Amino acid sequence: MLILASTSAARKALLAGAGLDFESSPAPIDERAEEANALGKAPGAVAVHLATAKARAVSALHPGATVIGGDQVLSLGDAIFHKPANMAAARAQLDALAGRTHRLTSALALARDGAVLWSHSSIAELTMRSFSTVERDAVLAEEGDAVLGSVGAYRLEGPSIRLFDTIVGDYFTILGLPLLPLLAALREHAPATLKGFT
Repeated sequence: MLILASTSAARKALLAGAGLDFESSPAPIDERAEEANALGKAPGAVAVHLATAKARAVSALHPGATVIGGDQVLSLGDAIFHKPANMAAARAQLDALAGRTHRLTSALALARDGAVLWSHSSIAELTMRSFSTVERDAVLAEEGDAVLGSVGAYRLEGPSIRLFDTIVGDYFTILGLPLLPLLAALREHAPATLKGFT
């Protein structure tokens, strides 16, 4: 059995699109407390720590299952951003990112019976335009509450793409699930989950 330790719609869509049979189960962890345990670490290490904690926690509840834990950290310099609590926070977050380059680090971990089998992180760099508040508000109005589920207060798969100048990195990394490294890891650690594709 393959379990995604997340209820992320984007991650579920990517796994389903790859033809994988899986269940999803949110990890019973306090993400902010886990993040505090990783204080002083680089954003990439924080993302791996969180992905690993999620995979371990869910694998402990489902003996024998292979569990995918994933997390994404958005950093601007030394600052780490989280999902905005409301639209006012989303506006403030976009204003902080405007005209600047930020990093998205997406981490994955595979665990079985509480033991980590594999972990990985990938980085994408995204540069936003120096957009106006009118442009910002128009995009947020079109996006609606969907942006509240994103660490960046934007969705590249939606109208938010209009706020960007350049993107360097893998699309799957940006969506929070570096898919090709994950498929390679599943071939090695859980080949039965790939239905004969090795």
